[in-house]
Amino acid sequence: MIAGDRAEESSVNINMRVGRRHRDLIDRAAQISGKTRTEFMLETACRAAEDTILDQRVFFADAEQYQRFSEALDAPAQSHEMLKTLLSRRAPWDK
Repeated sequence: MIAGDRAEESSVNINMRVGRRHRDLIDRAAQISGKTRTEFMLETACRAAEDTILDQRVFFADAEQYQRFSEALDAPAQSHEMLKTLLSRRAPWDK
């Protein structure tokens, strides 16, 4: 269930040991967010878990769509001037 979901039937403990620096960092972020350490950690961990699960994408395609997709993957890479220009620029943080 998602953090904050009041429909949970029971609670279980999750324990972990962390260094003082990590705890202080988490506490600072939780305070800024107006949350308790537990609320902040649970919300953050659940968001990361959902993102991880959603990154496992499934693509559905009929035979024709799959054939076109497969051909596009097998085709030699094409030069793209706009992409070359973009990749040749330095990142703002590298200046």
